[in-house]
Amino acid sequence: MRFKVIGMVAALALAVTACESTSESGAGASGSGGAGVTPLPAAEPLPLKDQFVVDVGDRVFFSFDRFDVEPDQKKVLDRQAAWLKKFSSVTVTVEGHADERGTREYNLALGERRANAVKEYLIYLGIDAKRIKTVSYGEERPVALGSDEAAWAQNRRAVTIVTGPGS
Repeated sequence: MRFKVIGMVAALALAVTACESTSESGAGASGSGGAGVTPLPAAEPLPLKDQFVVDVGDRVFFSFDRFDVEPDQKKVLDRQAAWLKKFSSVTVTVEGHADERGTREYNLALGERRANAVKEYLIYLGIDAKRIKTVSYGEERPVALGSDEAAWAQNRRAVTIVTGPGS
């Protein structure tokens, strides 16, 4: 038993020493290479569709059985409009979604009204209507599974997707 403990301590000491010698060599700091150190590749810019999600956010949320864009959600759409003005050749599709409550037909209609509400607000902010398409998925594409308010709140949404060019 004593030899197992001594062996474990020795292995741990060896591992710590190995880590210290690698970090002290300075090889990783400049990327000029040391034994076994591979420099990281230069980061490539994100595609526009990913930049859109990261920079401004792609979704707004709605209250139960509502399709009006609430003031706190307009901030996201304000950022979307500013981004779309900056990238004037980009087109988008706004997807309308609903939670699982209600009939399939009702939720498709509600998703359509949500997508159109977002489209109309973006148009109001100066985005050309020809650049914006809408589609409703109703309850068919939930992002959160579950039959509780937390899941339903995440599924009552409209998502703006960059579709072209540069997407």
